[in-house]
Amino acid sequence: MKKICILLAAFTVGSSLYAQETYENAKLMNSDLNGTAKYVGMGGAMDALGADLSLMSTNPAGIGLFRHSTAALSFGFVSQNGGNTNAGGHKTNMSFDQAGFVYSSRTRSNSFLNVGFTYRKSKNFNYLLNAAGALNNASQNKLSYQKLRNGLLYDIRTGKPDLDRPYVTCNQLDAVFVQKLFTAADDGNYYYYPANEYLLDRSHEGYIGEYDFNISGNIKDRVYLGMTVGIHDVNYRHYGLYTEYFDSNPENIAGLTVCDDREISGVGVDMKFGVIVRPVETSPFRMGISVATPIFYDLTTSNYTIITDGATDVPTYETYDFKLNTPWKFNFSLGHTFGKYVAVGAGWEIADYSNTDTRVNDGGVYNWYWDEYDESSHSDGEMNRHTENTLKCVHTLKFGVEVKPTDNLSLRAGYNYVSPMYKKDGFKDGTLESEGSYYSSATDYTNWESTNRFTCGVGYNIGKLSLDLAYQYSTTQGKFSPFMSYYDNADAMEDNIADAVTVKNNRHQVLLTLGYHF
Repeated sequence: MKKICILLAAFTVGSSLYAQETYENAKLMNSDLNGTAKYVGMGGAMDALGADLSLMSTNPAGIGLFRHSTAALSFGFVSQNGGNTNAGGHKTNMSFDQAGFVYSSRTRSNSFLNVGFTYRKSKNFNYLLNAAGALNNASQNKLSYQKLRNGLLYDIRTGKPDLDRPYVTCNQLDAVFVQKLFTAADDGNYYYYPANEYLLDRSHEGYIGEYDFNISGNIKDRVYLGMTVGIHDVNYRHYGLYTEYFDSNPENIAGLTVCDDREISGVGVDMKFGVIVRPVETSPFRMGISVATPIFYDLTTSNYTIITDGATDVPTYETYDFKLNTPWKFNFSLGHTFGKYVAVGAGWEIADYSNTDTRVNDGGVYNWYWDEYDESSHSDGEMNRHTENTLKCVHTLKFGVEVKPTDNLSLRAGYNYVSPMYKKDGFKDGTLESEGSYYSSATDYTNWESTNRFTCGVGYNIGKLSLDLAYQYSTTQGKFSPFMSYYDNADAMEDNIADAVTVKNNRHQVLLTLGYHF
């Protein structure tokens, strides 16, 4: 089915457009707990303890605690607990998670200047989403019918209905349903096809790779400062099969399947600044604070989408560029060591995702001096208001401990709590006057709840070599809806409501880091 969908879609013509939708954007904004095995094993609670390559992306000042040059390489696998592969994908995937180095040079007897680089897979998209539920006479095409009946399928540039131009209606599915599925009866009215149940299978693949360049140092071993410039490389793809099974109808259409193949790619840039302080000269107790600017993304998304009833296939294709600015992030941390054998850390990260800025490209303006086009953009006010009403401020709490029974052996454990990003009453609104809604190819959405991460690890040093192993279990559940609900105040029979069902994302990660100190 997947190959057929892509081949048919290749014969259609798309256009270059401008924006993106809240739920698709949200996939790109939060990060996994990932990096070196030591960092993961301690639950990421090292922002004040320092001296780990992963801190370039969380608290750059932590690199200032290195006293020797270091290089490390991390890899392993991620496995999903549950899920099926009806839409492709794999439950278990190998993963290259980190690589980097720090060069440390002494400037005074107790001061250092360090420079470093690291690659970290900040987001692993591999995930199989499966959902099924009853519809009770609701349907995806009924939602499009209601938009048509209420005059919501129109060209936002003119404000006039224009069903001959499918790419300027509320979304690609609306256009196909109106032109290819709905039947104009003798009375001139359109009618929809109610359904009794739905089934969704979707595979997500890809990653966001973060490339960090850091400079850091310390002042008299009391104050540590650092700055990181980060480049974020987005490579995301999903393929889904959404099927509705219709009630009996005169045309004997058993149901419809939507095959949706979407890709998002692009690059983002940000900066991070951090400081760690030892307030008491005779104590190893440390306090850290860091701030990360928004990631300024320049992205391209494309989709190949086909609706089929088993007899007739209707393909659509779209590709467009847009910009996305994520919110600022703030990180506060504490760390303490007891002798040479126990270290404990805690951290609190804050990011208000309701302040995300989705931007519309205005097009290029020719710069004669540089012989190139300068591209400007403006905020998509309608979509940003939807984001503000859908997403929340997220708090991430980190706790970790390391115990060293011997000089060479380390035992670690950690825990993370990540508060929900989505408001419980949030939904994907397909009626917004925004290109992000108009060029959407899927109506489903999931309001994910809080995430709990449990980690443990072990490390062993042999001279200048280090070997670290970590295990992470991450669990999240959410409420999946195949489309937004519609309530008709005049006639309850026209309500179009699909009850949300519970879905889960439970993952296991095993991570190995090989390090060398010189």
